[in-house]
Amino acid sequence: MIEIEKEFLKKLIDDRHFLHMNPELSGEEFATTEFIKEKLKEHNIKIIETNLKNGVVAEIGQGDKVVALRADIDALPIEEESGVAYHSKVKGKMHACGHDFHTISLIGAAILLKENEDELKGKVRLIFQPEEEINSGAVKMIEENVLEGVSCIIGFHNKPDIPVGFIGIKEGPLMAGVEQFEVEIRGVGTHAAAPHNGNDPIVTASQIITGLQSIVSRHISPLETAVVSVTKIEAGKTWNIIPDRVKLEGTIRTFSEKVREETKKLFEQIIKNYSAAVNQEAEIKWISDGSPVDNNEKMAEILKKEISKFAKVIEPEIMMGGDDFARYQEKVPGLYAFIGTGCPYEWHHPSFLIDDKALPYAINYFITGAKAMLETNDKLK
Repeated sequence: MIEIEKEFLKKLIDDRHFLHMNPELSGEEFATTEFIKEKLKEHNIKIIETNLKNGVVAEIGQGDKVVALRADIDALPIEEESGVAYHSKVKGKMHACGHDFHTISLIGAAILLKENEDELKGKVRLIFQPEEEINSGAVKMIEENVLEGVSCIIGFHNKPDIPVGFIGIKEGPLMAGVEQFEVEIRGVGTHAAAPHNGNDPIVTASQIITGLQSIVSRHISPLETAVVSVTKIEAGKTWNIIPDRVKLEGTIRTFSEKVREETKKLFEQIIKNYSAAVNQEAEIKWISDGSPVDNNEKMAEILKKEISKFAKVIEPEIMMGGDDFARYQEKVPGLYAFIGTGCPYEWHHPSFLIDDKALPYAINYFITGAKAMLETNDKLK
């Protein structure tokens, strides 16, 4: 573990607090992008130009072998209730998932790697990715060829229910593949006192939502894992009018392609059958789809050994939350870990917090991982 000087660590913590106070939502990370560039330029770290207006790609070292490190940078539309002195200054926006912590961890690692650049056995590519929360940032980065020549990629997410000093690493699936859907059910609107003169889509939507619950409970093997959640319902404008349409939004989470295809097929059948039975129309739109975060076995083996030299390595439980880090893993071998940050509140909670004592562990995770993968001759596929 690299000992981080107190003054340098304090500066990094101050920088994280600054980012925490100035959160930017997915697609709006313009000031955050400039902040990252300024910090890298201060230490003569090479920035690679892209066509993106948000997000940063940079590089350290020389040679043919390239290892990528990725951190996400966006915030969430949540009003902060943490009570910390450095709480968000932007109403209705908050770093409630800890991406400010991820960003500063990678900046800190980049500065320390730059200081010892001559010791690197290749290049380290730094990917500060926007738009993770809307599942589009990784795709945009990949389209900018950020994985060109990359042998593997390393990332992490803070984990509030894991204590500081502990890092969760496991091979294979870690986080679920994420599907996002929109459904519009179209009926016939009418006066609320005369429902027989219309064709009420609210009743149909209610039956559909109930029917969708049978997918996991009655059609997916109990030995498999899946989640179907309707999370948003929009219908009507006032109390005495039956509307002509209902909009549903939500997500499907799975770990295997087989279960994913089966779940989506049943999802579409239920919606179309229920709506057709009452002479209504239903339109299904898949907004995004993604693979599960699936860790390379060899990378997990190597990093467990190296990370255990400065942190307590544990086997984390798989979870139904998703991360578009999986998009990179579709292209190159990757390792995604959970770094303990010790907080009683889960991600996306208004009182979510990060313990700053976890920062040295996150920085060393990046540095150790990059060096270990640059120095290994083991085949990853």
